[in-house]
Amino acid sequence: MGFFDKFKLSRLKEGLTKTRENIFGKIQKILAGKTKIDDELLNNLEEILISGDVGVSTTMKIIEHIRLRVKKDGYENPADLDNLLREEIEKLLVNDLISENDPFYLPTEHKPHVIMIVGVNGVGKTTTIGKLAYNYKNAGRKVLIAAADTFRAAANEQLEIWTKRAGVDIIQQESGADPAAVSYDALKSAMVHGVDVLIIDTAGRLHTKINLMEELKKIKRVLQKLIPDAPHDILLVLDASTGQNAIQQAKQFTAAVGITGLVLTKLDGTAKGGVVLAINQELSIPVKYIGVGEKIDDLQPFDRKAFVEALFEREQ
Repeated sequence: MGFFDKFKLSRLKEGLTKTRENIFGKIQKILAGKTKIDDELLNNLEEILISGDVGVSTTMKIIEHIRLRVKKDGYENPADLDNLLREEIEKLLVNDLISENDPFYLPTEHKPHVIMIVGVNGVGKTTTIGKLAYNYKNAGRKVLIAAADTFRAAANEQLEIWTKRAGVDIIQQESGADPAAVSYDALKSAMVHGVDVLIIDTAGRLHTKINLMEELKKIKRVLQKLIPDAPHDILLVLDASTGQNAIQQAKQFTAAVGITGLVLTKLDGTAKGGVVLAINQELSIPVKYIGVGEKIDDLQPFDRKAFVEALFEREQ
């Protein structure tokens, strides 16, 4: 766990407190007084996981694997269930860290690295962009932000505040400008000025869902006129507190523009953090970053070992 120093791990544990209490606090209660692992215990475990937004299919997979291991390896002591669950959850999670020691590593075969940020309004897109920019800047990268959410008057103002906090540059045009044109101009500028990372903000709501998806497709097409394989990443920002609704959003955006990774925000304010497992499994899209607080350094690269350790943290 090279990236996760003690401070970051403690912030992660703190951010997952509600989820840990909701799921794993309940599990400890059903284990109390039990003398063996039986069907009743596993059925209770199944109910807890489903109610914790782990998702039905993901829960069934976890329980089935545990049943097989109990039968094959002869586990009987309920105390073993804790470790069995921990191991099965860690196995299910897709880890997408390119480098443990440099989670903000960038491919060297192209420059700039173009990241499109998508998602509905209210999920934390603007703060995510600010935090991403801050992390890349801290890693020694030259960062440029494109304010392509031109439909909301306040969007550019919010983004400006975050870019100042992050200490990076922003390209923006007047409200109502063509988002694809803003994105094109920003990429052109990034290529001329040796920018390492271009982060493009996009609208979260137009008049209809169809309009929104068509606008995102148009931005992609325009970027590809300058760099054929741009954008190199399309990150979907999801609010973890919406639970299973986040999965439906992910399906819609994936169908429209293709998503390379997910950012799960507001994990610190919800007991529904189990949705990380559901999304990771059901969509086969890696969770790349998680938000565990409001501070500019509270966006963390997703690391399954650290995540599982934080989930299973015993209360002192």
